[in-house]
Amino acid sequence: MGIRDALVEIAANYDANADTSKGVYAQDLLRAAGQTLAPFLPGELRAKGNGGSGGPSRTPWIGVYDPEITSDPKRGLYLAYIFSADLKTVSLTLQQGVTSLEKKLGRGAKRRAFLKARAQRLRAGLPEALMAGWDNPLVLSCAVDRALSYEAGSVGARCYAVSNMPSEMCIRGDLWHMTDVLQQAALIEPQLIEEEGPNGLQVGYVPAPHGQATGLDLFRPKNASDYLAHIPERTLTKQRIHESLVEAFGPYALERGFVPITEKVHPRDLVLRQNGAEWLVEAKTVKRGNPTTAVREAVGQLLEYRYFWYEVQGQAKPHLLALFTEDIHVYAEYLEQHGIAAVWRTLDGWAGSASAVSWGLVD
Repeated sequence: MGIRDALVEIAANYDANADTSKGVYAQDLLRAAGQTLAPFLPGELRAKGNGGSGGPSRTPWIGVYDPEITSDPKRGLYLAYIFSADLKTVSLTLQQGVTSLEKKLGRGAKRRAFLKARAQRLRAGLPEALMAGWDNPLVLSCAVDRALSYEAGSVGARCYAVSNMPSEMCIRGDLWHMTDVLQQAALIEPQLIEEEGPNGLQVGYVPAPHGQATGLDLFRPKNASDYLAHIPERTLTKQRIHESLVEAFGPYALERGFVPITEKVHPRDLVLRQNGAEWLVEAKTVKRGNPTTAVREAVGQLLEYRYFWYEVQGQAKPHLLALFTEDIHVYAEYLEQHGIAAVWRTLDGWAGSASAVSWGLVD
C-alpha cells in the first residue's frame, strides 16, 4: 500500500462516531501509518497517524516529522496530511505546533490570530518559486477549535479530492517538495520573535526575504561549472541519525543478491557482502537539497574506516559506497573519481553512479 492508497482507504472507512480502540479499521490504519508510509518518506522523516485521543477526531490526520526539527505536534514545524470533516478531501500542509500555545493564548480566537500571523511571516521568508502552488488556504469544513487552529497555522497546503486523487508518484513528489519547504522554513523560524502585546502574544519580527541562509545552505551545484563558480565557506554541521536510510537500503540490497550486515560492524553504518567481496557503506542525509556537506563527511569517514578497519588490520580493501537520501548530482562523478560509488533514494526506488550500476546495486 502506497501513500495514495493509504489516504483513500482511511477516507473511505473513517467514522468520527466510532471509538478509537483497536479493531476499528480506520483507526488501525492510522496507527499503522508510520510503518505504511515509511518506505516512501524522504530523508529521515517519520510518520504517525492520529485519529483522536480520548475521543475520535473530526479531522483525522497523519503527521510527518523531521526529528531534527520536531517529533512533537504540540510545538515546532511539521508536515501533515489532514482530512476534512466530510472526508471528501485530504490536504498536505506545513503546520505549526498548536497545543503548546494554550497556556499563553487559550484555545480560541487569540491563538488562531497568532498562528495566522506567524504563518504569514514564515511564508514571507520562503522563496516565491518554492511556494508556487502551495499558498492555498487549508479548508477542513469543521468548526471545532482544533481544526480552525490547523487552518490558521497552515504555512502552505495542497488539497486533494479523495474521489480524484493524483497518482502515487505525484503525491510522493509533492511530499518530497514539501520536505524542502519544511527545512527552509525551519531556517526562518528562529528569526521570529514572540512578544507580549496589547492583545497577548504577537509575532514581533518579520524575517528578511528568503531567510538568512548561511554557510552551505544555498550552495547546490548541479554540474562542475556550478562548483567552480562558487567555493563556499567551510561549515560544520551535527551528524544526523540515519537509521531509516540504512533500514530501507538493507532489504533492497538483499533482493539484489547482497548480504547486508549491521551487527558487530560499529562504527561502520553497513557492510555488504557478495561472493567473497565486501562493500563498506556510509549513509548520509542530504539536508535542504544541498549534498556538499553530506558528500564531504561520507568521503572522510569511508577513507578513515577503510584505513583503520581494513588496511591496518591486514584485511583486503573493501569497495567503498556512499549512500544518500537524495540525488547528489555532480558529486556522483566526483566520488567515482575517488574510487567511491554512490547510491541515492528516488521517488520510486534507488539510483546510483556508474560503479553501483556495474556491481548490480542499481539499474
